[in-house]
Amino acid sequence: MSAPPTATDSRTSGTVVHQRAILAIICISYFMVILDNSIIFTGLPRIESAMHFSPTGLTWVQDAYTLVFGGLLLLGARAGDIVGRRRMFFLGLVLFGGASFLVGAAPFAWWLIAARAVQGIGAAILAPSSLALLTATFPEGQQRGRAVAAYSAVAGIGASLGLVVGGLLADLISWRAGFFINVPIGLAMLVAARRYVAETPPRGGRFDLTGALCATLGMSALVFGVIESAGAGWGSPRVVVSLIVGVALLVGLICNEARAEQPIMPLRLFASRQRTGAYLTRMLYLAAMIGFFFFTTQYLQGVLGFSPLQAGLAFLPMSAVNFAAALLVTRFIRRLGSTPVLVLGVGITLAGMAWLSRVAADSSYLTAVALPMVLIGIGQGLAFAPMTSAGLADVDARDAGAASGLVNTFHQLGSSLGLGILATVGAAAVPAGASGAAALVDRVSGALTAAAALLAVALVVVLALIAWRGRTRPLQLPVLESQATRSAAGVRG
Repeated sequence: MSAPPTATDSRTSGTVVHQRAILAIICISYFMVILDNSIIFTGLPRIESAMHFSPTGLTWVQDAYTLVFGGLLLLGARAGDIVGRRRMFFLGLVLFGGASFLVGAAPFAWWLIAARAVQGIGAAILAPSSLALLTATFPEGQQRGRAVAAYSAVAGIGASLGLVVGGLLADLISWRAGFFINVPIGLAMLVAARRYVAETPPRGGRFDLTGALCATLGMSALVFGVIESAGAGWGSPRVVVSLIVGVALLVGLICNEARAEQPIMPLRLFASRQRTGAYLTRMLYLAAMIGFFFFTTQYLQGVLGFSPLQAGLAFLPMSAVNFAAALLVTRFIRRLGSTPVLVLGVGITLAGMAWLSRVAADSSYLTAVALPMVLIGIGQGLAFAPMTSAGLADVDARDAGAASGLVNTFHQLGSSLGLGILATVGAAAVPAGASGAAALVDRVSGALTAAAALLAVALVVVLALIAWRGRTRPLQLPVLESQATRSAAGVRG
């Protein structure tokens, strides 16, 4: 006969239930952010038509979100240290859910872009707050490892599902419906969080608002200048002024971080060639990958005649192999080492992107899109874990949160800057007088060719700055956490 449950057993069971509830709240909230980031892609052709965007102007639907998200991400993490993670988590949910409603209700293009920027603010608060609450809830070791694995799986599933859900809703209802669904999800998470999520102890400190504004406005000015050059030319006064202002603000960011008492981006993190290489690789890699999603979905609908739902389903070959590769990547790293796996992942992605860039008006989905997608999915599944590991290598305990934040910041900034560059290259690839499907093919092929070039540069960076050390590093889980959270949870750097 089994022994009756004791009071200790009951307390343990209650703790497990409580932890699972918090994990569910965190994962669903993060899923909402990831879903919304990819749900936009399959609706792009209809957004372009409904809002009368130009091909290059359409990039701001995505860049308004990623620029603000990336630029304010480190500040959002720092805010949680100072005022408390639970409070910032609530604020992030409110901003993201409210902005989602405004995106869905947008009557004008400027309204849509502004609401996407507010979504970026919400995401910049919600993402680091979610992970900090996760690390505070689960003790270091096996429990936290499983929780982080579940959190990481949400990213892959949400990105893939977003393409399908976005296509389905655009087909059956409207592209706007994908944003309205965030409102009830956000409200439900607010109610659940009030019951289960406890506040983390706030601590004193200062906001590096100057650094955050210089990062966000500097990158925004650069992206604006690059995008405007497609129509106005590089000699246009507004292009030149934008680029000069962008460079000046980024120089100001470096100067500010060098003397700030509590910088959001400690410059000492760039002293390691390996970490610097990882940040640059991530920026270049994401610059290429955002072009893959942005332009491929337009090719599928505008040239091959796919519906939004069919376009979303068309990405499933990539999603399936991406998920499988991500499950096996730890095993590969144990056998080969993290750096060889990173080189392999970037190289396979490059091969797939170069193949995909050869699309033409009479190409078939299977040979011109699906098979290259398989290579891209395998490469992405192999590349991200060792890329993150290299970005966190040899980080002191005091800088672990900032280093993780930089990984995510370069992720978002690479997406926004890369999309501006690829849109400009794609526009330049269209011959004068071309229109319709023919012009779209030229634009997509030119942009994806440039994406392959970015991946080639990323591969060179990996070999020159990461692989040069002649040794490999074990896989580290990509956890974004704050100093206050690490102290509370007992996390080592």
